[in-house]
Amino acid sequence: MSVIEVPVLIVGGGGAGLTASMTLSTLGVESLLVSALPTTSKLPKAHVLNQRAMEILTEAGVAPEIYKRSTPAENMRATGWYAGLAGKHEDYGKRLGVLEVWGGGYTDPDYVAASPRRTCNLPQIRLEPVLRDHAEKLNPGNVRFNHELLDLVQDDGGVTATIRDKDADSEYTVRAQYVIAADGGRTVGKKVGVTLDGPRDIMKLVSVHMTTDLSQWATDDDVLIRWLVNPDFGGSWSGVLVPMGPDHWGPASEEWVFHMQYANDDPDAMRQEKVLERMFATLGLPADHPVEVHKISPWVMEGVIADKFRVGRVFIAGDAAHRHPPTGGLGLTSAMADVYNLCWKLAAVLAGRAGDALLDTYEAERKPVDQNNIDNAIANAMNHNTIDQALDLSPEYTPEQNWAELAPLWHDGPLSTAKRQAVNRAVASQTIEFHHHNTEFGYRYDSTAVVPDGSPAYVPLDEVRLYEPSTQPGAPLPHAYVEREGERFPLGTLVHGGKFLVLAGSGGGAWVEAANKIAAENDLPLVAATVGILDADLVDVRFSFLKNREISDDGALLVRPDRYVAFRSMGAVDDPEATLRDALNTVLATELR
Repeated sequence: MSVIEVPVLIVGGGGAGLTASMTLSTLGVESLLVSALPTTSKLPKAHVLNQRAMEILTEAGVAPEIYKRSTPAENMRATGWYAGLAGKHEDYGKRLGVLEVWGGGYTDPDYVAASPRRTCNLPQIRLEPVLRDHAEKLNPGNVRFNHELLDLVQDDGGVTATIRDKDADSEYTVRAQYVIAADGGRTVGKKVGVTLDGPRDIMKLVSVHMTTDLSQWATDDDVLIRWLVNPDFGGSWSGVLVPMGPDHWGPASEEWVFHMQYANDDPDAMRQEKVLERMFATLGLPADHPVEVHKISPWVMEGVIADKFRVGRVFIAGDAAHRHPPTGGLGLTSAMADVYNLCWKLAAVLAGRAGDALLDTYEAERKPVDQNNIDNAIANAMNHNTIDQALDLSPEYTPEQNWAELAPLWHDGPLSTAKRQAVNRAVASQTIEFHHHNTEFGYRYDSTAVVPDGSPAYVPLDEVRLYEPSTQPGAPLPHAYVEREGERFPLGTLVHGGKFLVLAGSGGGAWVEAANKIAAENDLPLVAATVGILDADLVDVRFSFLKNREISDDGALLVRPDRYVAFRSMGAVDDPEATLRDALNTVLATELR
């Protein structure tokens, strides 16, 4: 049996595995990716890529192609609730409420100020082939689908894996120093004793992926997700309608996915003809309306997380580490953030620049964030019931009673003001899902790879909705555009390629000198610059750094390769070189010269 030696073996070819492959390639780390599946996913699932995910994909070099293929910003500004889609009643299809989503197509000033990348929408069925193509270009011959992991054994020096090439019907051995398990929990986690804990069977749904023309009914071109509250059936989970493109979006979308909720024990969820019968009835489509069904997928919402993210030299990531309800779009984006957090640490350890303890910070940092994302996604799913409560619809009512409950929304009467206010409050409450900027973008890390500075603990104004830029250690570096020699670029891009970054105010030249000396003596990828308006290496053209830096003009920040602040000095110190070296030693769990 042939033997392949590689620093990192990635098991799984979904969003997490492919992002890990691309990221390691950009860091100069060799890897081999194997997936037991013959192709990327064929399921019409995750589609929202938040700002943090798009920053990661920008660094990997694949973001331009994703933006090119994705939903245009003008077609993903809002989500809407409607009284069904089509039907004979005069109020069918009328809008019940609308809410801006994820920055309103990059028009919300908070989202624009937070990141140079806007939230994107590209269904995983279309995203993963783009990621795979780019991963293969970065790492030719080492992204292998239809290659199945059969066995995995760890020892003190590494991991030995047995792989079967299904196409060639042959086996080979991979000897790796580390393994990233991104296989959805199908194989690796079970072999190393990882268990998934948390609520299961939260809700059963069936998704229908189809090609059909809905443009005459789905007319709001700024709405991405349509929540259909069909009074003939009662309840806001009558159905959720999402466009799938691929060439046109908004009302002109060629393909759609329709999600319907079922009781956990309803046998009709497994019967295709019953699913389609219900879909036509719920949507109110004419019986002869042309629909080409691509796939019908029953699935169950769950909110589970791995008890361990690290077992020796094996690291659990993505769906293998946590599974979320889709509400809020936190599953795929969390998976990408997992491996982005892990890969720079693996690169540092493999290069001999960091100690093994740095790898322990992967679980310490990511598990609390992923648990919070699970909790948020479950809360999002349950919160849709507030729409039902405000509308006072019920499957126990007759269709006539349900329509009568909605009539005050559009036809003035004594109950109109109260009903409209109730619905307005219920729709506004959905901002925990569609404006959860602090949850999806502003999350912070607490581990030994972050050096506390003694400042008071962060108390958010709104822990879910409001991202507050800060340079407190553990927070993401606030976004700012800077200029150097006439070139304008986002400050955070200076870490690309696995670099540490020292940023000082205009009077912090001593920090820059110290950083350059440490970098040269230790062969450490570390860049340093002063940032200011006049006498500085980088010109703070919009004063964004000044507004958010929270340090004096002679203070400094140490930023990790994942754009998280690792250390902060509010002002000058007697020995900046020793101070920076101590901070780096703590973060990297090593002893620099």
